[in-house]
Amino acid sequence: MKERKPPYFNGYLGLVASFALFGLTWYLFMQESFIIGCIAGFVGLLLLTSLTVIQPNQTTVVTFFGSYLGTIRQSGIWMTIPLSGRKHMSVRVRNFNSAKLKVNDIEGNPIEIAAVVVFRVVDTAKASYDVDSYEKFVEIQSETALRHVATRYPYDNLDSVGYSLRGNAEEVAQELAAELQTRLTVAGVEVLEARLTHLAYSTEIASAMLQRQQATAIIAAREKIVEGAVGMVQMAIRKLEKDTGLVLDDERKAAMINNLMVAIVSDRSAQPVINSGSLY
Repeated sequence: MKERKPPYFNGYLGLVASFALFGLTWYLFMQESFIIGCIAGFVGLLLLTSLTVIQPNQTTVVTFFGSYLGTIRQSGIWMTIPLSGRKHMSVRVRNFNSAKLKVNDIEGNPIEIAAVVVFRVVDTAKASYDVDSYEKFVEIQSETALRHVATRYPYDNLDSVGYSLRGNAEEVAQELAAELQTRLTVAGVEVLEARLTHLAYSTEIASAMLQRQQATAIIAAREKIVEGAVGMVQMAIRKLEKDTGLVLDDERKAAMINNLMVAIVSDRSAQPVINSGSLY
């Protein structure tokens, strides 16, 4: 099924013709020409049944005794085939907000996820006759595609390798939109945008995952601190040896390195200890 144009004409001409025929019917009845008057009135009624009014960004799907004739997209008042069936269908942009779905990511962690889909009808014939209800079809297929995409990625990528749902929202949204377009083409629907609106761990594991994220952040911070502390200790020893001519043996150098590392890396303030011994 593919959308096409039906035969239609300016509706104002049909409206004027209908009133003219009704006036002619009244005149013929006054002249006692009842048969011709009935024919004129019947034709006027037929013309009235052919009139349809279309709002901006609305369409009218025209059928005639079960056969699809076409779709009128131009707004205004139009005259088409008399006694034809007409169904109005919107082609305006609309949103669909999915419910919060509970799915497992690729690592098996239960998560909650939801999305908003921006779409519009581009083929009214497919939307009307290739699916039972295109709005329900969009709803079901959107949730199915969202589940499928969510199971292909981890919630969070702690190793910074590959995509994750939280860290690559833009890429995930593009993949979701592409998969939705593939699924909804059969219904004559164009997907304009798809975005995640909710993403979180399920309540039963949220606390454990928060502790895991905190531990990962602490480890990463410690790595930076240790890396900086090693550089500072190396710089301090070189500066002492260069500026003061101080020469430390391996044992005292190791003791100094240990003290400096503890002072820099420790979470708490270092307690100074005065060593009265000679460095030489």
